Amino acid sequence: MNPLSEAIDQLGFTSVWTYLALFLAASLVMIWRLEALLHHGLEGTALGTLVMPYCSGLGNLIFVAIIAARRGPAQEVLTNCLVNNVTNLTFVLGLPALFWGLSLRGEAKTRRGSGKNKGAANAETERKINRLSLLLTLAAVIFFSAVTWSLGADGRLDRSDGLVLVALFLFWQCFQVFDVLKHNVRQRHTFEPLFYLDVFIIMLAACGIYGSIDWLVTWLSAEKSGFISSSNLGWLSGWLMVVPNALMAFYYAWRRRADIAYASQVGDGHICIPLCIGLSALVQPLPVPKFFETGLIILIGAGIVHAVCVLLAGGLPRWMGWPLLAAYAWFVGTSLLG
Repeated sequence: MNPLSEAIDQLGFTSVWTYLALFLAASLVMIWRLEALLHHGLEGTALGTLVMPYCSGLGNLIFVAIIAARRGPAQEVLTNCLVNNVTNLTFVLGLPALFWGLSLRGEAKTRRGSGKNKGAANAETERKINRLSLLLTLAAVIFFSAVTWSLGADGRLDRSDGLVLVALFLFWQCFQVFDVLKHNVRQRHTFEPLFYLDVFIIMLAACGIYGSIDWLVTWLSAEKSGFISSSNLGWLSGWLMVVPNALMAFYYAWRRRADIAYASQVGDGHICIPLCIGLSALVQPLPVPKFFETGLIILIGAGIVHAVCVLLAGGLPRWMGWPLLAAYAWFVGTSLLG
């Protein structure tokens, strides 16, 4: 039992609802301080593509560590990652698109009409750069999904496959870090002292997320009957870890910051595929689930759809929310209920 669980047990608050509340509260604190990073020197696209994916994907990384430490069912890691990614790129982006749309060029149009020509030109240039960055991130999703599909064609992902996936992720992150540093040098951005305080608070929230997931996985593994049981550990944990992503997507879509809403969900996919799957495969071989190909086909298809919308429409139109939700319903129906 971890120290946090021991403290909760001594207070007499041990229950599944306590740990669900802890997971949600820690996730909300993390999102709250991530928002503050925007005001302390971190540019929006960097927040969405480099920082938020680690935070929103932290639950998945913790899940991998817990399963590996306990020598649990490795296949559940792959299920967790596929459910998480498919939900992010279809349901989590499709639903807010129905309410507000996800336009990457709305603010630039408003500024052009204000009469501040120079500011409008700079805003438009930044929009184009952000759009290109998002397109590159979507291309990475498609590429990583295709590589994972190829490596798992033999019915399993072994250590050599895991090494390939982790190496791909590290190369991608090196590219992202240097891109952010290059942007900060050009814009002469520096990190304010409060930036590091926010990072510390985010780390504390991460401890809360770890403690809650550790207890919930233990509890769920002990349940042997019904839908909420160890037989659906991958699906249930995947849905639980989507909650912070969904909160971020709705919050930033409501604030008309489609760049962060989009980049955070797309970037989170890189944490699951290839990092989480790769790390798990390094520890023990991963047998692929029956819906392995179905999930990856939807991921690749959704990535292509998003890329086309960003390229031609400057974002995700409202009407595109319906096909994405339909694709997600089909995925759940054929993979879980079929």
